[in-house]
This record gives sequence, C-alpha cells and structure tokens, in this order.
Amino acid sequence: MLDIRLIREKPDFVRERLATRGGGDEAKIDEVLRIDAERRKSETELQRLQSERNRLSKEIGARRLRKESSEELEAEVRKIGEQIAGLTQRVNAVDEEQRNLLLDIPNVPHASVPVGKDPSANRVVRSWGEKPQLTNAADHVALGTRLNLFNLEWAAKLSGSGFICFTGAGAKLERALISFMIDLHTREHGYFQVSPPFVVRRDCMIGTSQLPKFEADMYGLEDNQLFLAPTAEVQLTNLHREEILSVDDLPKKFIAYTPCFRREAGAAGRDTRGIIRVHQFDKVELVKLVASEKSYEELESLIADAERVLQLLGLHYRLIELCTADLGFGSAKTYDIEVWSPGQNAFLEVSSCSKFGERSGVCVKRRTDDQALGTSASTASPLLQPRYCHATEPAGDFRHLGLRQRFTLLDRLLHRT
Repeated sequence: MLDIRLIREKPDFVRERLATRGGGDEAKIDEVLRIDAERRKSETELQRLQSERNRLSKEIGARRLRKESSEELEAEVRKIGEQIAGLTQRVNAVDEEQRNLLLDIPNVPHASVPVGKDPSANRVVRSWGEKPQLTNAADHVALGTRLNLFNLEWAAKLSGSGFICFTGAGAKLERALISFMIDLHTREHGYFQVSPPFVVRRDCMIGTSQLPKFEADMYGLEDNQLFLAPTAEVQLTNLHREEILSVDDLPKKFIAYTPCFRREAGAAGRDTRGIIRVHQFDKVELVKLVASEKSYEELESLIADAERVLQLLGLHYRLIELCTADLGFGSAKTYDIEVWSPGQNAFLEVSSCSKFGERSGVCVKRRTDDQALGTSASTASPLLQPRYCHATEPAGDFRHLGLRQRFTLLDRLLHRT
C-alpha cells in the first residue's frame, strides 16, 4: 500500500498521478485523509489520557507514603482507564479502516510512464530479430496435437477445464526451458536460486498486492489464511519481509521456478483457445531488492536479462512500455516483452518487468540500515520521495515461463525445423 505520509504531504500529487490510471481511485484520497485526521486526533487524545493516568498513579503512590487518602484519585484513574479502553478500540478500528482503504488504492505511476486510456497508448521501445515469413502457420493446438506434446483430454479428466497435461517431447521441452533459464540467470547474471514452498501465508499475498483486490482469482486454503502461490513474486519479495537490510548487501537478486495457480482463466475465444490462459502454469521469476536511487538502472538491467533469453533462442520480439491505464495494480512502471507467435499471427506477452517501489516496500515492511551512520536510511526513489525509512524495492517481476511463452517458443522452434 502507499505510504500514508506521501498522501498526507502530497495529496494533490497523488490524486494527479492516480487520475492518469483512469480508474477513479483519486476520489478515495479525501476519505483516506479524513480517516487519517480522525486517527491522529484519537491517538493524540489517547496519549494525553495515558499521560494523565501515569501522573495520577504517581500522586496516589505519594499520598499513600504520606498515609493520606487517595480514594478520589483512584476513582479518577479508574474512569480514565475506561476512557482509554474505549478510545483504544476506536483507534484500532479507525486504523484498520485506513489500512483497508490504502490497500484498495493502486500504485502511483511514475512521471515517465506514457499517459493513456487503454493499451493502444502503450509505446514500442524497440524490437529484436526478424519476423519469420510463413504461410498458413499452424497454431500451438494443431502442433501440439499432431506431435503428441500434450493431452487436453487427460487434463480435463484429472482436473477439469483450464488445465494442461504435457506428454512426451512436450514435457521434455517444458523441463528443458526451465533448466535453461535458471542456468542462464544463475551462471551469467548473478541471481541466487531459491526453491520456495508453493503455499504462502495471507500476509505475504497482501505484501505483493495480490490481496485483497484479487482474492476471488486465488486458490485459498484454511479459510483463506493460506493460498496456492499465483506467482513466485510472492515468495521472493517476502524473503526479507519485516527485516532491516544493510545497504552494503544490496542488490539482492533472486530467481525461482514454481508452478503458479490462478482461478481466472480468461474468456472463451480464439485468444484463449488451447492452453494460452489456464489455471495452472509454470514460471521462472526474477526479483531484485535494490537501493531506491538505483532502481531504474536496475530495472534496465533486469530487462536486459530477460531479453537475453529470447535472443539466445533466436525469437523475434518487441519491448513495450505500458501506459498508465494498462499498469498492474502494484506497479509504478512496467515493460512487457512480446514475442511474435506465427501460429497466432500476433505478438504475445511472455515477460513483464516492473518497478514496484514505494508501495511494495511499505506493504512488506522492509527497510535498510545505514551502518556507517548507525541510523535508518531515508533515501527513496526520485518519484515518491517519502520520508518513510525504506530504501529497497523489487525492481522486477519477470514472468519468463508463462504458457504463452512456452508455446510461442514451440510455434517458433517447430516452424524453424
């Protein structure tokens, strides 16, 4: 969630940037500020009452030492205690209300993000390679069926619609791509591999903005206190949750392969025919925790790491900068990498590289410690400039191995042979 200090100190700035998303979230800022003012007023009164109770308690002790009556003061202390109990409940309720409001507000787009109302305003940054000249190219369903790479009937028998069962060379291709990407990023790009649990706690999902907004799209367990992970971004981003990191240890670069689970599987139609959008898919994720002042430099480095995969595979792709209306809920700036799929006769997104910045750092309560000064660092990104003690942030969410990429690669590789 956004830092309340940013909203409190720069409300017009926050409203203006949120308005560029086109979702009407800027209208929520007034209510956030109203509740914040009520919360702070109640907290001030609570502190006054606690101070007064402490003063009277000391006076009671002094009177007892002097063998004097303290019944009147004791009655006053009991009365103040009741007031404190009631006011504490009110402060907790208002604090929860404010937190829920903040969790419902998306990230503030960076000033450099193109302003637009829909994906047509997305900007093509660059492209690589040449589009293959093919006629009557078969799509991944025809190819997969002909080559026995997957069996949709088996998948439906086991799990219902929206799932995939790879077979033979298809299963081998899946395993080979996962190993290829992990080996590349650990050996050449310096990422540290993690093999995390596939089930995550609710507070971890809140920390990466999956909850509460997208709860209906998630697979919940134990009364929605645990979830099947929708992306390894959740696990990797929360590894250092509620920790103080030394700036000397940054950047931290993590990579993980996990299956991912999501209820939403897209509407029926040609764009979702076959296995392009499913409930379970495999993905290799890259996440960086970096110093805020270097976050955009690290984002460019992350994009280069992502592009290297496609270059080594010889796949024609383009890099797209998303406009404000097309940004993900938790993102301040995002680049998508789209690969040309001959079978679909279209570019398909295979990777999304994002900077989450302020919002993610506050959600997971992560900050850095400047050991040289012995104090908490307060540097932050040029956009947000918060005074919240937070100087690390995920600089990327790299969806290397979604189903779209796997079969865009399959289309491309098979049509080359």
